[in-house]
Amino acid sequence: MTEEARSQMELLAEALPLLKRYDDQTIVVKYGGHAMGETAAADRFGRDIALLEQVGVNPVVVHGGGPQINAMLKRLNVQSEFVNGLRVTDANVVDVVEMVLSGTVNKQVADCITRAGAMAVGISGKDGGLIRARKLTRTYIDPESNIEKVLDLGFVGEPEHVDPHVLELLIGAQIVPVVAPVGVGADGQTYNINADTAAGAIAGALNASRLLMLTDVAGVLDENKKLIPEMTVAEARAGIAAGWISGGMIPKIETCIYAIEKGVKGAVIVDGRVPHAVLIELFTEGGAGTLIRP
Repeated sequence: MTEEARSQMELLAEALPLLKRYDDQTIVVKYGGHAMGETAAADRFGRDIALLEQVGVNPVVVHGGGPQINAMLKRLNVQSEFVNGLRVTDANVVDVVEMVLSGTVNKQVADCITRAGAMAVGISGKDGGLIRARKLTRTYIDPESNIEKVLDLGFVGEPEHVDPHVLELLIGAQIVPVVAPVGVGADGQTYNINADTAAGAIAGALNASRLLMLTDVAGVLDENKKLIPEMTVAEARAGIAAGWISGGMIPKIETCIYAIEKGVKGAVIVDGRVPHAVLIELFTEGGAGTLIRP
């Protein structure tokens, strides 16, 4: 038995008393572009998701792919710019985004899970009417005029409606859905959607037991930079208002809160680079990241 297999078996043995907690429950896992890491880490993630399905959990994976998109844009010499941390997605860029997310990355993730022993099928938010999107609008204060202006991000969207029917069909057939965060507007236009946002909306539509946000940080840190194992929605909002929750953690927290308000029982921000982070979070008493609950 390899060390990897032994580690997984040890976690499973510890998890036996907790397995019933998630029996036939839906778990939505947001698999971030940076958390994907190298091939060994991707294969390990695939084995962990396959194990969830094999022990009676219903996993749904929603993946990102920012680094992979950047690499393809550079390879194709397609110019892309960021404004206030958001990618401006014109017609050329959105074609590349869809090609990378719905094509290369989506199929790689599904393949990792399938090779690990659970059947996985890759789809995008455009398939089966899963995600109907609308154009995302953002405003900013022009530093020169001090006037609020509208920021046009092009074909960047946000979920307007999620129809989980296609996901429910796959789950009912014991197939793991792997979703690329690309949606379609009422006019047929393709929109690039932030993977965190898509995962939160899908988790809410499925009334999932858990939303796991795999990222490249340990979780939510307090004012002394120590990991907070658990917090309520009210405590998370207070942390944002007080300023010790800041920067890129704010939209992740907001996604977790949105999902919980839509019926998800708990949302977790966890370091996806940690081996077996999903299993540790679900099947050990201490967990691995920060659980946000109602």
